[in-house]
Amino acid sequence: MTQPRQDDADQLVFQQYRNLLFSVAYRLLGTAADAEDVVQDAWLKWSAADRSQVADPKAYLARIVSNLAMERLRSTRHQRETYVGPWLPEPILTLPDTAEDIAAADSVSMALLVVLETLSPLERAVFVLKEVFAFSYAEIAEAVERSEPAVRQAGHRAREHVQARRPRFTADAARRRDVTERFFAATSGGDINTLMELLSPDVTLWTDGGGKVRQALKPVVGLETVARWFAALGSVTYQGIEPGQMRAELTSINGGPGLVFRGPDRVVATLTFEFDPEGRISTIHNVANPDKLRAVGDGTRHDLR
Repeated sequence: MTQPRQDDADQLVFQQYRNLLFSVAYRLLGTAADAEDVVQDAWLKWSAADRSQVADPKAYLARIVSNLAMERLRSTRHQRETYVGPWLPEPILTLPDTAEDIAAADSVSMALLVVLETLSPLERAVFVLKEVFAFSYAEIAEAVERSEPAVRQAGHRAREHVQARRPRFTADAARRRDVTERFFAATSGGDINTLMELLSPDVTLWTDGGGKVRQALKPVVGLETVARWFAALGSVTYQGIEPGQMRAELTSINGGPGLVFRGPDRVVATLTFEFDPEGRISTIHNVANPDKLRAVGDGTRHDLR
Protein backbone atom coordinates (compact mmCIF):
# COMPACT_ATOMS: atom_id res chain seq x y z
CA MET A 1 0.00 0.00 0.00
CA THR A 2 1.48 3.33 -1.03
CA GLN A 3 1.75 6.12 1.51
CA PRO A 4 0.13 9.45 0.62
CA ARG A 5 2.64 12.05 -0.49
CA GLN A 6 3.34 14.91 1.92
CA ASP A 7 1.80 17.39 -0.54
CA ASP A 8 -1.44 15.40 -0.45
CA ALA A 9 -1.39 15.35 3.36
CA ASP A 10 -0.80 19.12 3.46
CA GLN A 11 -3.67 19.67 1.05
CA LEU A 12 -5.94 17.58 3.27
CA VAL A 13 -4.96 19.71 6.27
CA PHE A 14 -5.78 22.89 4.35
CA GLN A 15 -9.13 21.49 3.20
CA GLN A 16 -9.93 20.56 6.80
CA TYR A 17 -9.79 24.26 7.74
CA ARG A 18 -10.93 25.79 4.46
CA ASN A 19 -14.49 26.40 5.64
CA LEU A 20 -13.21 28.09 8.80
CA LEU A 21 -10.85 30.27 6.76
CA PHE A 22 -13.63 31.41 4.42
CA SER A 23 -15.90 32.06 7.41
CA VAL A 24 -13.25 34.27 9.04
CA ALA A 25 -12.37 36.08 5.79
CA TYR A 26 -15.99 36.76 4.84
CA ARG A 27 -16.82 38.27 8.22
CA LEU A 28 -13.67 40.38 8.05
CA LEU A 29 -14.24 41.61 4.49
CA GLY A 30 -17.99 41.52 3.89
CA THR A 31 -17.59 40.21 0.35
CA ALA A 32 -17.52 36.61 -0.84
CA ALA A 33 -15.26 37.39 -3.79
CA ASP A 34 -12.58 38.98 -1.59
CA ALA A 35 -12.91 36.19 0.96
CA GLU A 36 -12.34 33.55 -1.74
CA ASP A 37 -9.30 35.48 -2.99
CA VAL A 38 -7.86 35.63 0.53
CA VAL A 39 -8.39 31.89 1.05
CA GLN A 40 -6.67 31.20 -2.26
CA ASP A 41 -3.75 33.44 -1.29
CA ALA A 42 -3.58 31.61 2.05
CA TRP A 43 -3.32 28.31 0.17
CA LEU A 44 -0.39 29.66 -1.85
CA LYS A 45 1.39 30.82 1.30
CA TRP A 46 0.65 27.48 3.01
CA SER A 47 2.00 25.59 0.00
CA ALA A 48 5.24 27.60 -0.02
CA ALA A 49 5.82 27.47 3.75
CA ASP A 50 8.12 25.11 5.62
CA ARG A 51 5.27 23.18 7.15
CA SER A 52 7.60 21.02 9.25
CA GLN A 53 7.96 24.09 11.46
CA VAL A 54 4.18 24.55 11.87
CA ALA A 55 3.09 23.17 15.25
CA ASP A 56 -0.57 24.29 14.98
CA PRO A 57 -1.92 24.44 11.41
CA LYS A 58 -5.23 26.00 12.49
CA ALA A 59 -3.52 28.91 14.27
CA TYR A 60 -0.99 29.29 11.45
CA LEU A 61 -3.69 29.45 8.77
CA ALA A 62 -5.85 31.80 10.86
CA ARG A 63 -2.87 34.15 11.12
CA ILE A 64 -2.33 34.12 7.36
CA VAL A 65 -6.00 34.78 6.59
CA SER A 66 -6.39 37.48 9.26
CA ASN A 67 -3.38 39.43 8.03
CA LEU A 68 -4.29 39.08 4.37
CA ALA A 69 -7.83 40.26 5.14
CA MET A 70 -6.63 43.24 7.18
CA GLU A 71 -4.28 44.26 4.35
CA ARG A 72 -7.18 44.07 1.90
CA LEU A 73 -9.45 46.07 4.20
CA ARG A 74 -6.88 48.85 4.39
CA SER A 75 -6.44 48.92 0.62
CA THR A 76 -10.19 49.02 -0.08
CA ARG A 77 -11.13 51.59 2.55
CA HIS A 78 -10.93 54.56 0.18
CA GLN A 79 -12.93 52.66 -2.44
CA ARG A 80 -15.70 52.03 0.06
CA GLU A 81 -15.63 55.61 1.35
CA THR A 82 -16.20 56.95 -2.18
CA TYR A 83 -18.87 54.36 -3.05
CA VAL A 84 -22.05 55.66 -4.73
CA GLY A 85 -24.87 55.40 -2.18
CA PRO A 86 -24.86 53.10 0.86
CA TRP A 87 -22.24 50.35 0.86
CA LEU A 88 -23.78 47.03 1.89
CA PRO A 89 -21.99 43.70 2.29
CA GLU A 90 -22.14 41.14 -0.49
CA PRO A 91 -24.97 38.70 0.31
CA ILE A 92 -24.33 34.96 0.34
CA LEU A 93 -26.60 31.94 0.45
CA THR A 94 -26.37 30.02 3.71
CA LEU A 95 -27.58 26.63 4.86
CA PRO A 96 -31.19 26.69 6.13
CA ASP A 97 -30.23 25.36 9.56
CA THR A 98 -27.78 28.23 10.13
CA ALA A 99 -30.78 30.26 11.31
CA GLU A 100 -31.31 27.81 14.17
CA ASP A 101 -27.91 28.73 15.60
CA ILE A 102 -28.71 32.22 16.90
CA ALA A 103 -25.08 33.20 17.54
CA ALA A 104 -23.89 32.08 14.11
CA ALA A 105 -26.85 33.69 12.34
CA ASP A 106 -26.32 36.99 14.15
CA SER A 107 -22.57 37.00 13.44
CA VAL A 108 -23.10 36.78 9.68
CA SER A 109 -26.19 39.00 9.45
CA MET A 110 -26.12 41.96 7.12
CA ALA A 111 -26.83 44.27 10.07
CA LEU A 112 -23.74 43.17 12.00
CA LEU A 113 -21.54 43.21 8.91
CA VAL A 114 -22.64 46.81 8.30
CA VAL A 115 -21.59 47.74 11.85
CA LEU A 116 -18.27 45.92 11.45
CA GLU A 117 -17.55 48.20 8.48
CA THR A 118 -17.18 51.07 10.95
CA LEU A 119 -14.35 49.37 12.89
CA SER A 120 -10.66 49.61 12.10
CA PRO A 121 -9.19 46.51 10.40
CA LEU A 122 -7.50 45.47 13.66
CA GLU A 123 -10.65 45.96 15.76
CA ARG A 124 -12.68 44.02 13.23
CA ALA A 125 -10.23 41.12 13.21
CA VAL A 126 -10.06 40.95 17.00
CA PHE A 127 -13.86 41.13 17.34
CA VAL A 128 -14.46 38.37 14.79
CA LEU A 129 -11.79 36.02 16.13
CA LYS A 130 -12.81 36.56 19.77
CA GLU A 131 -16.58 36.96 19.69
CA VAL A 132 -17.42 34.65 16.80
CA PHE A 133 -14.71 31.99 16.84
CA ALA A 134 -13.76 32.09 20.55
CA PHE A 135 -10.02 32.43 19.97
CA SER A 136 -8.13 33.40 23.14
CA TYR A 137 -6.47 36.82 23.31
CA ALA A 138 -3.09 35.08 23.22
CA GLU A 139 -4.06 33.25 20.02
CA ILE A 140 -5.40 36.45 18.47
CA ALA A 141 -2.26 38.38 19.40
CA GLU A 142 -0.20 35.81 17.52
CA ALA A 143 -2.61 35.79 14.58
CA VAL A 144 -2.64 39.56 14.07
CA GLU A 145 0.98 40.02 15.15
CA ARG A 146 0.26 42.48 17.96
CA SER A 147 0.90 42.40 21.71
CA GLU A 148 -1.75 40.82 23.90
CA PRO A 149 -2.52 44.10 25.75
CA ALA A 150 -3.04 45.86 22.39
CA VAL A 151 -5.37 43.10 21.27
CA ARG A 152 -7.37 43.24 24.51
CA GLN A 153 -7.74 47.01 24.13
CA ALA A 154 -8.85 46.68 20.49
CA GLY A 155 -11.32 43.97 21.48
CA HIS A 156 -12.80 46.14 24.24
CA ARG A 157 -13.23 49.10 21.87
CA ALA A 158 -14.79 46.91 19.20
CA ARG A 159 -17.23 45.22 21.58
CA GLU A 160 -18.42 48.56 23.01
CA HIS A 161 -18.80 50.01 19.53
CA VAL A 162 -20.81 47.02 18.26
CA GLN A 163 -23.05 46.88 21.34
CA ALA A 164 -23.86 50.58 20.99
CA ARG A 165 -24.81 50.28 17.34
CA ARG A 166 -26.24 46.79 17.13
CA PRO A 167 -29.32 46.23 19.30
CA ARG A 168 -29.94 42.49 19.49
CA PHE A 169 -33.52 41.26 19.36
CA THR A 170 -34.06 37.53 19.52
CA ALA A 171 -37.10 36.95 17.34
CA ASP A 172 -36.94 33.19 16.88
CA ALA A 173 -36.23 31.62 13.51
CA ALA A 174 -39.83 30.47 12.99
CA ARG A 175 -41.20 33.95 13.67
CA ARG A 176 -38.69 35.58 11.31
CA ARG A 177 -39.51 33.14 8.56
CA ASP A 178 -43.27 33.58 9.04
CA VAL A 179 -43.01 37.38 8.84
CA THR A 180 -40.76 37.12 5.77
CA GLU A 181 -43.22 34.78 4.05
CA ARG A 182 -46.10 37.15 4.78
CA PHE A 183 -44.03 40.10 3.55
CA PHE A 184 -43.27 38.18 0.35
CA ALA A 185 -46.97 37.41 -0.24
CA ALA A 186 -48.01 41.00 0.50
CA THR A 187 -45.35 42.42 -1.83
CA SER A 188 -46.32 40.01 -4.61
CA GLY A 189 -49.98 40.99 -4.25
CA GLY A 190 -49.47 44.71 -3.69
CA ASP A 191 -51.19 44.37 -0.29
CA ILE A 192 -50.20 47.62 1.39
CA ASN A 193 -52.39 46.99 4.48
CA THR A 194 -50.57 43.77 5.35
CA LEU A 195 -47.22 45.44 4.69
CA MET A 196 -48.17 48.19 7.15
CA GLU A 197 -48.85 45.50 9.77
CA LEU A 198 -45.53 43.73 9.20
CA LEU A 199 -43.28 46.79 9.24
CA SER A 200 -42.02 48.65 12.30
CA PRO A 201 -43.18 52.30 12.55
CA ASP A 202 -39.62 53.57 11.98
CA VAL A 203 -38.62 50.90 9.45
CA THR A 204 -35.57 51.80 7.34
CA LEU A 205 -34.79 50.54 3.83
CA TRP A 206 -31.14 50.60 2.71
CA THR A 207 -30.51 50.09 -1.00
CA ASP A 208 -27.16 49.37 -2.66
CA GLY A 209 -26.95 49.83 -6.42
CA GLY A 210 -23.33 50.99 -6.36
CA GLY A 211 -24.02 53.44 -9.18
CA LYS A 212 -24.49 50.44 -11.50
CA VAL A 213 -28.30 50.33 -11.26
CA ARG A 214 -30.76 52.96 -10.12
CA GLN A 215 -31.43 52.81 -6.38
CA ALA A 216 -32.16 55.26 -3.56
CA LEU A 217 -28.91 56.98 -2.61
CA LYS A 218 -30.11 57.62 0.95
CA PRO A 219 -32.03 55.43 3.40
CA VAL A 220 -35.79 55.30 2.87
CA VAL A 221 -37.38 55.80 6.29
CA GLY A 222 -40.91 55.44 7.63
CA LEU A 223 -43.74 52.95 7.63
CA GLU A 224 -45.93 54.36 4.87
CA THR A 225 -43.08 55.29 2.52
CA VAL A 226 -41.45 51.85 2.72
CA ALA A 227 -44.80 50.03 2.49
CA ARG A 228 -45.73 51.91 -0.69
CA TRP A 229 -42.27 51.23 -2.15
CA PHE A 230 -42.78 47.47 -1.84
CA ALA A 231 -46.50 47.43 -2.67
CA ALA A 232 -45.58 48.83 -6.10
CA LEU A 233 -42.93 46.20 -6.85
CA GLY A 234 -45.27 43.73 -8.51
CA SER A 235 -46.56 46.28 -11.01
CA VAL A 236 -43.48 48.15 -12.25
CA THR A 237 -40.69 47.37 -14.70
CA TYR A 238 -37.38 46.96 -12.88
CA GLN A 239 -33.99 47.11 -14.61
CA GLY A 240 -35.78 46.51 -17.92
CA ILE A 241 -37.55 43.40 -16.61
CA GLU A 242 -41.33 43.31 -16.88
CA PRO A 243 -43.28 42.24 -13.76
CA GLY A 244 -44.37 39.02 -15.49
CA GLN A 245 -40.73 38.07 -16.13
CA MET A 246 -39.58 38.61 -12.55
CA ARG A 247 -39.35 35.60 -10.26
CA ALA A 248 -38.79 35.77 -6.53
CA GLU A 249 -37.94 33.06 -4.07
CA LEU A 250 -37.71 32.83 -0.31
CA THR A 251 -34.37 31.38 0.75
CA SER A 252 -31.67 31.54 3.43
CA ILE A 253 -29.35 34.55 3.05
CA ASN A 254 -26.70 35.53 5.60
CA GLY A 255 -28.11 33.27 8.27
CA GLY A 256 -31.74 34.33 8.01
CA PRO A 257 -34.75 34.31 5.70
CA GLY A 258 -34.34 36.51 2.64
CA LEU A 259 -35.68 37.05 -0.86
CA VAL A 260 -33.87 36.63 -4.18
CA PHE A 261 -35.31 38.36 -7.25
CA ARG A 262 -34.38 36.92 -10.64
CA GLY A 263 -34.93 38.05 -14.20
CA PRO A 264 -34.82 35.70 -17.18
CA ASP A 265 -31.02 35.56 -17.19
CA ARG A 266 -29.69 36.92 -13.89
CA VAL A 267 -30.18 37.67 -10.23
CA VAL A 268 -31.29 41.29 -9.95
CA ALA A 269 -31.59 41.88 -6.20
CA THR A 270 -31.69 40.38 -2.72
CA LEU A 271 -33.60 41.47 0.37
CA THR A 272 -32.66 40.63 3.95
CA PHE A 273 -34.42 41.71 7.12
CA GLU A 274 -33.88 42.73 10.73
CA PHE A 275 -36.67 42.60 13.31
CA ASP A 276 -37.77 44.70 16.29
CA PRO A 277 -38.71 43.32 19.75
CA GLU A 278 -42.30 42.75 18.56
CA GLY A 279 -41.08 40.69 15.60
CA ARG A 280 -41.88 43.37 13.01
CA ILE A 281 -39.45 44.23 10.23
CA SER A 282 -37.26 47.13 11.40
CA THR A 283 -34.57 47.20 8.70
CA ILE A 284 -34.46 45.99 5.11
CA HIS A 285 -31.19 45.65 3.20
CA ASN A 286 -31.65 45.61 -0.57
CA VAL A 287 -28.57 44.72 -2.64
CA ALA A 288 -28.93 45.32 -6.38
CA ASN A 289 -25.34 46.10 -7.45
CA PRO A 290 -24.72 43.31 -10.01
CA ASP A 291 -21.07 43.05 -8.89
CA LYS A 292 -22.32 41.94 -5.46
CA LEU A 293 -24.80 39.31 -6.67
CA ARG A 294 -22.38 36.81 -8.19
CA ALA A 295 -22.11 34.69 -5.03
CA VAL A 296 -25.90 34.36 -4.93
CA GLY A 297 -26.09 33.83 -8.68
CA ASP A 298 -23.72 30.86 -8.64
CA GLY A 299 -25.95 29.07 -6.13
CA THR A 300 -23.23 28.04 -3.65
CA ARG A 301 -24.49 27.63 -0.08
CA HIS A 302 -22.03 28.34 2.71
CA ASP A 303 -21.84 26.78 6.14
CA LEU A 304 -20.60 29.67 8.28
CA ARG A 305 -21.16 28.11 11.70
